Amino acid sequence: MFNIRRAEAADARLLSEIAYNSEAYWGYDSDYMEKFRSFYQVTGDFINNSETHVLENQNRAVGFYGLIGDDTRISLEYFFIEPQSIGKGYGKLLWKHLVDFTCKNLGIDEFLIITSPQAKEFYTRLGAVTLGEVESLLKKGCMIPQLLYKVVAHAAPAPAD
Repeated sequence: MFNIRRAEAADARLLSEIAYNSEAYWGYDSDYMEKFRSFYQVTGDFINNSETHVLENQNRAVGFYGLIGDDTRISLEYFFIEPQSIGKGYGKLLWKHLVDFTCKNLGIDEFLIITSPQAKEFYTRLGAVTLGEVESLLKKGCMIPQLLYKVVAHAAPAPAD
């Protein structure tokens, strides 16, 4: 049985490990992964000051997401599934929670996604559109996809009268 809950500051280390292991799943070299570990360290402050939610299966964390931003720009900072759970539908469950619960409750109409080339297809299948590419913060000269997801464009149709 799965459950999605609001993350707590005490989850920071666990979520950092999920992010690291999920990124490593794609076969990046150790140099890149060292930079990833230091740059994408989930902190208690991040959790306390952002919308961060954890997906659990049988009380074990299998993935999480975290949004950052302000009234002018919201970005999906984290969206990771542990490697053993990739391809089992957990990403779609987490995405549905992000869009149908968090975005709807907070009135978020759209958000940016900067992602690895390997994850781009996942997001585009769910309705994100490619805006272009931006330079990776971890590897100088490496361009990575930037996408936009419009929540309103994917809203359920209004019921007929």
